[in-house]
Amino acid sequence: MQDVVADAMTVEAVPRFDADGRPIGMAERKSMNTTVQTLGRVAIIGGSVLVSLANVYLLRGAGALPEAERTLAYLRVYELALVIPFVSVLGVVFGMALTWRAARRLGARGFARSDVRRMLNPHGERPPVNWWILGGGLAFAVVSLGVGVGQVAGGQEIVFGVSMAIVLFLIRRLTGELEADARHVLVGTALVVFVFRAMPGPGAGSTWWMIDQLGFDQQFLATLSLIGSVLTLAGLFIFRRFMAERSIAYIVGFLTIVSTLLGLPVVGMYYGLHEWTAAHTGGLVDARMIVLIDTALESPLGQIAMVPMLAWIANSAPDRLKATFFAIMASFTNLALAAAQLGTKYLNQIFTVAREVKGATGALTSPSDYSELGMLLVVTTVLSFVLPMLAILFVKSSRFRSA
Repeated sequence: MQDVVADAMTVEAVPRFDADGRPIGMAERKSMNTTVQTLGRVAIIGGSVLVSLANVYLLRGAGALPEAERTLAYLRVYELALVIPFVSVLGVVFGMALTWRAARRLGARGFARSDVRRMLNPHGERPPVNWWILGGGLAFAVVSLGVGVGQVAGGQEIVFGVSMAIVLFLIRRLTGELEADARHVLVGTALVVFVFRAMPGPGAGSTWWMIDQLGFDQQFLATLSLIGSVLTLAGLFIFRRFMAERSIAYIVGFLTIVSTLLGLPVVGMYYGLHEWTAAHTGGLVDARMIVLIDTALESPLGQIAMVPMLAWIANSAPDRLKATFFAIMASFTNLALAAAQLGTKYLNQIFTVAREVKGATGALTSPSDYSELGMLLVVTTVLSFVLPMLAILFVKSSRFRSA
């Protein structure tokens, strides 16, 4: 099963007053916001852990099944996913229960009902509707539907270009309401995070190669996903203080260097690294062992970059602009993922990778071709190191700053 993890961006959800009704200081609120955003990522990754567990169990032996039975195995995974909306509704109910309990506790301490409402809802009156945001969303929906229904050539690029234009226009309007320092921090932070998340990958070709050439099956790949998700959860807690105390530029630079180093073994395996290690370790350090170790080391780093940015927005954005900040930054960072997909598509057009295709009779109709995969892996590794570092250097040497 191919699972898609969406970014959860939530406006500030930490209290402004403690259980006794005393105001909470800014430093403590920053730490609390970091914790909340960390737990938000934990919830997302926890869902992927459950998906991975289901995959490991439901897809056991799927590689040897006929095509029809393999399809049914995937169908069972998607049927289990129908529990997700129910869990979401339970979360809303639980949140309402916590608010009701807090209101009762404050009321029991003698606070008036109006004071309780102010403490539990410090943002006061509901802010006015931001018609620019709604208009931008409507324009995006119209363009997306028009391109999709009309099957316009280059539709993916058109949707991305229009979306980027809309989001940049909204960012310009948003920064116009900020002080100069806050504006420079917003732009610098957004640029660094966008470039880091927009880096292209090798695409499905590397997975095909691992299955066809290295002998990885669906269950082993699901096991890798499970290991990665569990270690990501651990990494979020291990690096929580690191995320709270370092700037986003520092964190992105650290992640870029480490991710590049950890990506080198996969590149090396294409050129026979696993054969050399297996020959010198009696078969202990083979392709599977290298991938397991690489996954174990790299996984805890995957979700770190977003947490400090989310905590910064929740802690620093003006009260009347928090929702707008989150809406625009969510759109901008998701556009980075779209840019990564486009970059991956273009690289796969330059470096062709093809998997073996057989007809209904079992006759070979198209042979596999992994001859250009090595160069594709090298190019994506270089780009994923050079471009984020250039973005960090640009922010450091300009008037912009990162949070």
